[in-house]
Amino acid sequence: MPEDRDWEAYKVPPTRTPVSERITSVPNPVTVLQTVFNYVIDAPVTFVREWIERQQAKNKFYYYHQKFRRVPDLSECLEGDYLCFFEAEAQWRRDRMVDQEIVEIVRERLGACKQREGPNQFQNCAKEMEQLVQVTKAYQDRYGDLGVHGNARSCLMKQKHRMMEERKAQANASQ
Repeated sequence: MPEDRDWEAYKVPPTRTPVSERITSVPNPVTVLQTVFNYVIDAPVTFVREWIERQQAKNKFYYYHQKFRRVPDLSECLEGDYLCFFEAEAQWRRDRMVDQEIVEIVRERLGACKQREGPNQFQNCAKEMEQLVQVTKAYQDRYGDLGVHGNARSCLMKQKHRMMEERKAQANASQ
């Protein structure tokens, strides 16, 4: 670097920043508004929130361990009990979603096993493959051919017809 710097182009900042002197005795309105906001709005809200958090800390609620009661099945509902019909339909939909997730989890486990084992997948992933076959068959037996608009009543009728066919097949086999 050259020794002859242009001090006018590159001015050195001052060593100390001067402190502004207050000329009037009137307080700054921003400071006043900030203080009023802190005492009138922020302090009570903070107090109430901390009190609520202390109460909640005493009674911890773990929602993921909550056990819901099973509602009656559609076959257990009395005739004309529409509330029971509605609850049974909602329970059936939850059960269907749970069964879909079970099939998906087993499918993901099989995919992970295949990825992990590579060429030896047929030997080492036989247990996962069998489990997927069983889960898929159970899901298909219960929910298959219902379509996207399937409901608890049509599922119940499907199971009834399947049971009747199995009894007929047993009766024919015994004769």
